[in-house]
Amino acid sequence: MSSFSNPLSRRAFLHGGLGLAGVGLLAACGGQGSAPPPAAVLVTPDGPQVNAVDASRYRDGVTRTFSYTATPGMVDLGGPTVATWSYDGVVPGHELRVNAGDQVQVNVTNHLPQDTTMHWHGLAIRNNMDGVPYVTQNPIPAGGSFSYRYVVDEPGTYWYHPHVGVQFDRGLYGPLIIEDPHEPLSYDEDWTVVLDDWLDGVDGLTPEEVSAALSKGMPGMGSGSAPPSSTPMPGMTGTTMPGMSGMNMPGMSPAPPSPAPMSGMPMGGSPSPSTGSMPGSSAILMNGTSPLLGGDAGDVKYPYYLINGRVPTAPVTFTSKPGSRVRIRFINAGGDTAFRVALGGHRMTVVHTDGHPINPVQADTLLLGMGERYDVLVTLADGVFPLVALAEGKNQTALALVRTGNGAVPPATVRPAELNGTLVGGSQVGQLTAASSERLPAHTVNQTIPLTLTGDMQSYNWGINGKRYSPTAPPLAILTSGQRVRMTYINTTTMWHPMHLHGHSFAVGGPGGPRKDTVIVLPGASVSCEFDTDNPGLWVTHCHNVYHENSGMMGVLAYRT
Repeated sequence: MSSFSNPLSRRAFLHGGLGLAGVGLLAACGGQGSAPPPAAVLVTPDGPQVNAVDASRYRDGVTRTFSYTATPGMVDLGGPTVATWSYDGVVPGHELRVNAGDQVQVNVTNHLPQDTTMHWHGLAIRNNMDGVPYVTQNPIPAGGSFSYRYVVDEPGTYWYHPHVGVQFDRGLYGPLIIEDPHEPLSYDEDWTVVLDDWLDGVDGLTPEEVSAALSKGMPGMGSGSAPPSSTPMPGMTGTTMPGMSGMNMPGMSPAPPSPAPMSGMPMGGSPSPSTGSMPGSSAILMNGTSPLLGGDAGDVKYPYYLINGRVPTAPVTFTSKPGSRVRIRFINAGGDTAFRVALGGHRMTVVHTDGHPINPVQADTLLLGMGERYDVLVTLADGVFPLVALAEGKNQTALALVRTGNGAVPPATVRPAELNGTLVGGSQVGQLTAASSERLPAHTVNQTIPLTLTGDMQSYNWGINGKRYSPTAPPLAILTSGQRVRMTYINTTTMWHPMHLHGHSFAVGGPGGPRKDTVIVLPGASVSCEFDTDNPGLWVTHCHNVYHENSGMMGVLAYRT
């Protein structure tokens, strides 16, 4: 493993702190009103507290080794061939499938023209393997390599992607499946379905150009403050707090020039003169709306929507036989798109969300925000059936096929009636309940952490508590091991945000709620989540809209020693 010489602040971290004391940025955190501890009492990503917890993880004595090379090159999406960045020239990247208890070693080689990392989305692993640049590790430089080594002890559906800039809106992502050697579910086959929105390399577009176009702002778009939500859920309440403008601080780089203000998704009309002629401006979404998402559907319109790396005119086909019981693992690896998913002619039994079992419920369709996963069981009928992922509020679809017998192939534009049936997910996720094995035990809440999601639709200054992320900024809150935390995401913006927490899973709405690591927070709403502080380190929480995250909606939760 490379030396850990430049997280947050190189000099301060090497002297045993969080890297903030050296620049004098520690401040009272989490609204608790108490003075912060000195940096020297905060856990480091490879400190003794991290090592002690890691040593207690279940190990089966097996080590599985994988190698991935992040590389530029041409990739075939089933007709369109695009210049992009990917792992080993395939999209999605090769599935990483292991057993709970395995030690995993992933050797990553960086052939990209810039730094990169690899993050293991949803895994509660040791902190210095989490892949967040300048927080848990130095980024892997161009031409460099890094070996991630960690133990996995929780089965479920997860995925991997970089945590640098807007890289994962290229082809740098793939599924990570942890199997349960004592799997309690009964099924015949297992199918992983990865959803994505795609623009990289189409008509010369890149995610960086789109981000730059958004950064020029959309005059006349309003302040971005949100009205109260009209559809509260368990754990979610409305709010009328005013919007707050983010601070002009650096994003994910260690110390670049302050980024230009960035713009949110326009509500209508055409690009402003400041963006209309810029590369990337053609991808700014106009009039994308969805009641399920509380209004604005997203910031970006994509030329293609993919299932397992293929456009709808060249869909992947899952071949089986009638009566087969299939576990389908859905992963939303998109950058800016929620997907509503349905399998024509079938109902689904939803059994997991974000890798964790729930009390099963029936659904015709699922709504997944970016970063979310759902596992379902389906008993297949006889014929050919469309698996459709509707880009919510963007009026386009991705397609795969299920074939168990003879039948006509449905058209690429097919939209099964199930898309409008009984829905699970989205803002209604709090209606799900955790399986008994996943319920948080009864425990007094020791710490409350309100996190206000802020942003200005005119300047794209997304942030948390009114501030844009910087790796040298004070942590959002300081945690103590062995406690119960109630964290509440309070959305004061007019955009929806899929909020993700690293290194932990939380119970949405309270101890009996579904265990998740990513949750949709609608405009004007708040979502409360509870989790136990059982994995020490420096962990980020952020919006999983890659453009919101890159422009500042992220912060660190730091454990004290």
